[in-house]
Amino acid sequence: MSGISGMEKFSHLEDKIYLTIELAKKLREEKDRVEGELSSLRRQAAALSDERDRLEAKVGSLMSERDAIQLKVEAMLDAMTLIDADVAEAVGR
Repeated sequence: MSGISGMEKFSHLEDKIYLTIELAKKLREEKDRVEGELSSLRRQAAALSDERDRLEAKVGSLMSERDAIQLKVEAMLDAMTLIDADVAEAVGR
């Protein structure tokens, strides 16, 4: 009979077990790497969110400042038009 002996079957099973163990190690390493990457990306996202909030506040501040300056310039132009009619024509008022 040319069947597989008990030792050959055991050896084949042993090989499968070692391959399974190696696969489990690789999967664990990959999981750890992905979790580290996820953690890093979450930190980056939080930092970017903070930066966005800071920049939105800065833009709001600059727009308020721009509006205040615009009102002052318009007031100065109005004052200049009262003084000189030629200036009024030049600025279109």
